[in-house]
Amino acid sequence: MAGAGVVPADTSTHLAPVSSVAALAHETAARSAVGDAHAGNTQQALLAAATLGALSRIAAPDVPAFVSSHHAALDAMVANPPRASDIAGFWRLIDPRTQASLIHAAPHVVGNLEGIPYDVRGRANVLDLKRTIAQERTSLASEQGKATRLGMQRTLATLQNVKRALSRHDGVKRTLISLDTSSDARAAIVIGDLSKAHFVSYLVPGMYMSVDEQIVDWAKTAQELYDSQTQWLKRVLGPRGAQATPGVATVAWIGYQTPELMNIGGLDLATQGADNIEQALQGLQTLRKTDMPFVSVFAHSYGSTAVLLALQRHTVSVDALALLGSPGSDAQSVSQLSVNDGNVYVGQAQMDPIVHSAFFGSDPGAASYGARKMGVSGGIDPITDDKLIGSSGHNEYFAAGSESMRNLALIGIDMGDLVMGASSPAHVTQTTASGK
Repeated sequence: MAGAGVVPADTSTHLAPVSSVAALAHETAARSAVGDAHAGNTQQALLAAATLGALSRIAAPDVPAFVSSHHAALDAMVANPPRASDIAGFWRLIDPRTQASLIHAAPHVVGNLEGIPYDVRGRANVLDLKRTIAQERTSLASEQGKATRLGMQRTLATLQNVKRALSRHDGVKRTLISLDTSSDARAAIVIGDLSKAHFVSYLVPGMYMSVDEQIVDWAKTAQELYDSQTQWLKRVLGPRGAQATPGVATVAWIGYQTPELMNIGGLDLATQGADNIEQALQGLQTLRKTDMPFVSVFAHSYGSTAVLLALQRHTVSVDALALLGSPGSDAQSVSQLSVNDGNVYVGQAQMDPIVHSAFFGSDPGAASYGARKMGVSGGIDPITDDKLIGSSGHNEYFAAGSESMRNLALIGIDMGDLVMGASSPAHVTQTTASGK
């Protein structure tokens, strides 16, 4: 959700002064309580803009006091942030000492605002993770209530899993670009360098994929995709050609509360997911606007509905989209999505009960939808002669060594013409490793 614009501090006389942000937050809450949803969203955007504007005028020594007295306004800004371009402008505006002070005083804020450089967000989120783990351990040591202790232990286990998921594999960089440590934890981990990679792939999960139980495995899946894409670039382009390409980055993204059996039938969580993946893509487009990578999104199940909702808004675009076991959305064809050249793939495994269900309004696997089919049933790779396993049911699309993962790797590096089992709608123009 885009927020209101932020005017640079040295030219604006309309931004709320530091002392009035708390008052503005109180006024905003009162108006939102009696107004309609649109009015509430507008007020939240105004509050976020005012908070960001106030921060832009603070000297480094004053940052801790501001953060201490404006927790509610800062949390509201993270929940409903200004545009990524405004945040990027704010970060460039403040001096390095103020940046460092803000990272130290409010790592959760810095780590979760799209538009701030990814390496900065990574440092901030690791600091937030370390502090929160320490705080939970201290609180747990003195807590006597059994139910409270169980909750603390679950939170601590979740945070420890995020820490484990950040461990490097074969020396490849991992960056924690978002972290929400609340009960419905959210996190996103980048494998590779998102600030330089020529090819970027986001992995968006469906139901039952939570940070507490799946972040380690989801990061492992993103690593396997990274490794496969890197190997394909070397195979097709040769070692020197692959070195000339700044490489790939994959994002293990659990950036929304995924549904469970009791809430899978509605679109509220999908809308939340759409908002958050839209913001993530806007952040990438803001930070990489002069050297945009080839961007792919690989979305499973309910996560595919969230991504479809985002791409129906036409506020962001991607270069390739793969939908796996998708229950659809109200978009009836590829032409209604912001996917360049209509470059949309659909994977449908045998015994997957969601395939062709059109549960949320459309069937991406229908011929009329206009997407390409990608093979997921297994076979022999015609290039490497490797035996590829098949995917069966609803939850095996990301299995290591599968035809599905092989095809996703190629789609993500703009080698769609090498996808096994692919159909080619007439409106699609395929290219090979062209980048952009």
